[in-house]
Formats: sequence, structure tokens, C-alpha cells
Amino acid sequence: MLTIGCHLSITKGFYKAGLDAVSIGANTFQFFTRNPRGGKAKEINAEDINKLTQLMEENDFGPLFAHASYTMNLCSDKKATREFSKMIFQDDLKRLPLLPESLYVFHPGSHVGQGSERGIELIIEAMNESIKDDTEATILLEGMSGKGTEIGGSLEELKQIIDGVKNNKKIGICLDSCHLYSAGYDLVNDLDGVLEEVDHIIGLDRLKAFHLNDSKVEYRSRKDRHEVIGEGTLGQEAIIQIINHPKLKDIPFNLETPNELEGYHQEIAFLRNNFTNK
Repeated sequence: MLTIGCHLSITKGFYKAGLDAVSIGANTFQFFTRNPRGGKAKEINAEDINKLTQLMEENDFGPLFAHASYTMNLCSDKKATREFSKMIFQDDLKRLPLLPESLYVFHPGSHVGQGSERGIELIIEAMNESIKDDTEATILLEGMSGKGTEIGGSLEELKQIIDGVKNNKKIGICLDSCHLYSAGYDLVNDLDGVLEEVDHIIGLDRLKAFHLNDSKVEYRSRKDRHEVIGEGTLGQEAIIQIINHPKLKDIPFNLETPNELEGYHQEIAFLRNNFTNK
């Protein structure tokens, strides 16, 4: 079964987001755990969550994607920003068990001129301080395009972070088709090779989620510009190959394309119509 969704607002509640997902043929969705440009988190309403849980069970939902705030940067060059980010990270890990099964996705961060090695050290330090033996959440480092001073533009950097975290059994990765292609992983001409590289460096057992996006920019551009499926440099055929690849058959996908609800509806219908890996 293809598990596919898109990013939806939870401003009117999780249940409303779930209804929107069902209306467009989705069986998962992504939401921000708090204000994406700030730090405030929406209060969790038990009745709202109960209704969402029932809706998910009735419609064969896969796990949800809980995306961390963009303001969270565990490897900032400013101590105050790192402490604020760590507070957000720790609070998100406490709140997630109150929701239906959700995969916690976050951008590793930007080293802001300190160098990637120092940035990785700071990320590992924050994660080791925050992740305990009893932490329940599945935590996913998102692979990035490698623009500017981003950490996570290579599989090796993601691997280095995972290896440095003491309690790393529930740590995995979320790959993004636009980011991968921009970072220099050729999904168009060598999907098999890319997945073999993921398996060799990190292990496909740690790949838990996939952001499915076309790209406005060229291969190895190191830029992060998402495009509607079929209208970018990856193209429809590459996206169809991804969702049908046997090594990705149990992976949930989520669209982060520049679209509104009806546009997502059309994209999801297209993907379902071209899904053959039953």
C-alpha cells in the first residue's frame, strides 16, 4: 500500500487536518510541532487527538510526519540560540507520545561558519543531553541539499551524527528527493546506486520516511527549491521509480511541493495511479 500525504495546517486542530487528508486521498500528513518561525507550540487537546486516532484507524493511515520548527538550530554559533533550540527539541520529545504514531523530522542545523565538524559536535552534544533511555519518539535527521553552512548535505554527515548519539536505536533518517538531487545524489539516472549508497553508509533500516518533491534547480546545485511533481528537473518518471522501488515499499512518503489542497489532491491521484508496487 502506498502511504502518501502532504503538509497540512493544524491551526484548526489535528482532526480537521485528518479530514483534509482523507478528502484528497491521503493516508498520512505532515504538521509542524510548533510555530515554524517561532517557538510556541499548540496545546494538545485530548478529544481532538482521540477523534484523529479513530479517523486514522478507519482510513488505514500510516505514521504521521511531525516536523520540527525551522528556528531550531542545535549547532548555532550563538549559545542562547542553541539553548532555545535544545528546549524546543526536548519539549517536542515530551509532547510526541501524546499524539498518534508520529515520526519526528528535523533539519540537523547550520554551523554558521564554525565548520561542519564543530557543528556536528554540537548537534551530538545536544542530542545526547536530550535523548534518554526511555525516550519514545522515533527521531529522524532530514537529509539536506547542502546549501550554505547546512549540516546533513551528505550521507556521511548524517551517519556521523547517528554514530555519536549514545541512545541511537530510535534515530533514523528522512530523505528528500529534491534535497538528495541538489546535494549530488542522482535519483534520475541511478536510483539503485543511490539506495545502495544509503544502505552502505547508514543502512536502509534507518530510512523511515521520505519527502517527495520535484526540484526547481539542477542536479548538484546545492540549492533547496521544491517544485510540483513533474514540473521540475527530476520529472515524473524519476518520482514514479522512487515510489515503486522495492527497497522503499514500506516507507511513508510526504509531499512538500508548492501547492494548495487541490494541487495536492491531483499529485496524490497521479502517484496512486502510477503505483504498481502492490
